[in-house]
Amino acid sequence: MVTVVVVINILISLILLYVAWRVRLLKKRLTRIANILVAAERSSHAVLLGAPEAFYMRQRNIHNLRQGNQPPQLQIQRLRQIFRLLTLGQQIWRSNFLRFRAKLVKKRK
Repeated sequence: MVTVVVVINILISLILLYVAWRVRLLKKRLTRIANILVAAERSSHAVLLGAPEAFYMRQRNIHNLRQGNQPPQLQIQRLRQIFRLLTLGQQIWRSNFLRFRAKLVKKRK
């Protein structure tokens, strides 16, 4: 009877030893996975840390470019108006010159 109890205790001990060994392997595996995740989090944190400031800086640069672009656009618009006026003046001058020339030719005859 004592022998049966001792054998049962030894079997229970071996089963529990196997379970403990598996738990230890699981713990090592989970530790490795946790270390990998922590390393990934650190590297992504380091990369993304400056992202908001970079976005704000790009927005400011775009805004400044747009603001700086407006005066040249106004100058281009004014130059176009000046050229239109010059063209109009040239057309008026030509038509008046041709009329004046025609009158001079008629007077000479």
